[in-house]
Amino acid sequence: MAGPGRLPDARRNRTNAVGSTRGAGREHTVHILLIICEVLLVITSILLVLSILLHKGKGGGISDMFGGGISTSMRSSGVAERNLNYITVVVAIIWAIVIVLIGLIVRFS
Repeated sequence: MAGPGRLPDARRNRTNAVGSTRGAGREHTVHILLIICEVLLVITSILLVLSILLHKGKGGGISDMFGGGISTSMRSSGVAERNLNYITVVVAIIWAIVIVLIGLIVRFS
């Protein structure tokens, strides 16, 4: 039964000339957006782990286990450490935004 603001079932499920339903284009776009976000999440996750591991260790931590983090020629420069900090923060912010986007896409699709 069609109430106010609702289309009858016959009109709601109407197909276009190609044979797809009206909402199929939107669902396809949302699916593509979800795949892009998931790929971006994997890339930013890997970059975030690598940038954290490259930081100069304050002691005998995991960065020393992997060759001491930044090489000794770069350790003397505070610029390299600041740049690495900046890159890590930017990648972490992008990672967090992608997580929120994936949550919103899944929630409202």
